[in-house]
Amino acid sequence: MPFHRLPTSVPCSSPHSSRSFLAPLRSALAAARRLRGARCQRESGACRSQGRQVTHPTAHPRTLDDDFGFGSSSPEPIVATPGANALSEVEDDLYMHKFLREKQREKQSVQMPLVDEDSFDTQYPDAEQPSSSGSGCPVYVMLPLDTVWVVEREEKRISVLKKERSLDIALHTLKQAGVEGVMVDVWWGIVERAGPRQYDFNAYKRLFQKVAGAGLKVQAVMSFHAAGGNVGDTCKIPLPKWILDIGEHNLDIYYTDKAGHRNKECLSLGCDDVPLFWGRTPVQMYRDFIDAFADMFQELFGSVITEVTVGLGPAGELRYPSYPEGDGRWRFPGVGEFQCYDKYMLECLRRAAEGAGHPEWGRSGPHDAGHYNSSIWDSGFFNSNTGSWNTAYGEFFLSWYSDMLLKHADRVLTVAAEVLNKHGRPRVFRSMRDASNGHVIYEFAPACKMGIKLAGVHWWFKSRSHAAELTAGYYNTRERNGYLPFMAMLRQHDASLSFTCVEMRDCEHPPEGRCSPQQLLQQVIESAEAYGVPLSGENALQRYDDYAFDRIAESAFGRSARAGRLTQVTFLRMGDLMFDNWDAFSRFLNRMRNKA
Repeated sequence: MPFHRLPTSVPCSSPHSSRSFLAPLRSALAAARRLRGARCQRESGACRSQGRQVTHPTAHPRTLDDDFGFGSSSPEPIVATPGANALSEVEDDLYMHKFLREKQREKQSVQMPLVDEDSFDTQYPDAEQPSSSGSGCPVYVMLPLDTVWVVEREEKRISVLKKERSLDIALHTLKQAGVEGVMVDVWWGIVERAGPRQYDFNAYKRLFQKVAGAGLKVQAVMSFHAAGGNVGDTCKIPLPKWILDIGEHNLDIYYTDKAGHRNKECLSLGCDDVPLFWGRTPVQMYRDFIDAFADMFQELFGSVITEVTVGLGPAGELRYPSYPEGDGRWRFPGVGEFQCYDKYMLECLRRAAEGAGHPEWGRSGPHDAGHYNSSIWDSGFFNSNTGSWNTAYGEFFLSWYSDMLLKHADRVLTVAAEVLNKHGRPRVFRSMRDASNGHVIYEFAPACKMGIKLAGVHWWFKSRSHAAELTAGYYNTRERNGYLPFMAMLRQHDASLSFTCVEMRDCEHPPEGRCSPQQLLQQVIESAEAYGVPLSGENALQRYDDYAFDRIAESAFGRSARAGRLTQVTFLRMGDLMFDNWDAFSRFLNRMRNKA
């Protein structure tokens, strides 16, 4: 999510941070880096004396940048002399692990129980324990986007966990600090990369073993989108290559703007029911993927995997890609553009216009809606006082555009619920009631819940037209609550909702953007409460200042006695920045546990 003006941050770390229980981890990392640096210097000197360089063959397996478009900020392979044993990232992790083992006698050390990673035992007592958050608000942490990666070893492409030992240490550290669980992307472009219905969950199997062994829970996101084009994306993970190959011959499978630009981050909902992909429709492909995931991991449902979040658009969110910042077309706070110009969307629009008795409305989207970086007063369509958004044509188009998004979610959630709830899946007791004949009826629910994400499109919220929300697919204006239909649909599917921008304040944004993340979040909270939809929150950007933490706590608990407005908070994201600000994050976790 866009974020532009931050308040002056208060210091995030205490001068006495060395007393934190994470101090041994920091010391170990520093020691490993010093040792690695000294060793590399010796090896570099040997290389110069011999006048030759050799790439270490095992330290960094080759990533599939050329074949699959995977890109990362991973370091270059270590340069060493023949026969030299240069330290790799794995050795770095082993030094940290050894250091922590030696420090186990100290009170502040990180405790790491041994886990048999060769077996897939589904009995994880730690995962069955009550919430680590007590009576407060549970906190989940997002894992790095590239936690699972694709490499080539011995001429085979395999999925692996990056920096496994560091991941082990981090997971146990999170658990001891009171984190409830982790959120992880299950990438379509990684799992089904080899071809239709060829699923590779091996790395995720290993990941879930580690998460369960640490006593944490998992929120698994079925990520049917590509990574690399959104704010905060640190790697590139494309759609499966066989999908991209089909797109080479039929560009209309992608969302398209009025200039004809194709967005390859995800498939257009216009072709949801068109069998273009080796005899399958997109909805069928999503169904088969979720079904394969559930077949592989259903023994962990409820105890370890607590939610399957279904990706429904760019960044996994239910919206149109109306503000594509990654390729430079859009900049905050532009109104964005409607994404209805692929041939499948245009055909749906044509039929809807004919059904409304105005075939002239079905030829294209609004002609006067400006461009990605327009303001509301630059366009005839979004102008607060004279804009055509508030005419009969505007109401027709915006209703159709938003309804297409709503129907897309309904189609995908219907098939997802079928496979997640089919016979044999784990279930838990929900309630009991007396029947009229004197019998007792017991009701059970799926052990693993289903959820989706909505984007916090907060810019232009204070204008009448709410232009940015309209182009994203949310028909929400000052006179119309556009989130109620989404809540009704979620209630029908017994699904939960995750919403972003819970850390933002109105005063942190430029006035010309008419931003109001606070009012937007309040509207979504009230809409979710009206339909009894469980609502969780995410921060849009990674921040560790007290202003952000205060706002997240306020969003979770509210100012009044009505507590528990959010069922959980998911914090973005685990990584170096989190551990560099560990003292501030630890205080935040303690606050969320104790409703402070």
